[in-house]
Amino acid sequence: MSFWKNRNARAWIWGVLAGITFLVIGAVQGQFSVIWQKAVMICLECIGIG
Repeated sequence: MSFWKNRNARAWIWGVLAGITFLVIGAVQGQFSVIWQKAVMICLECIGIG
């Protein structure tokens, strides 16, 4: 675990900001609803309802 302790705090912040940015871009493009529909269908198929 010493690998994670030796990392620069600014690198973590940039990584989190990049992740949030890409999530927002995907949501603006309407990809959130597509992924949500696929996730719901997978869950319904696994449970056996759909």
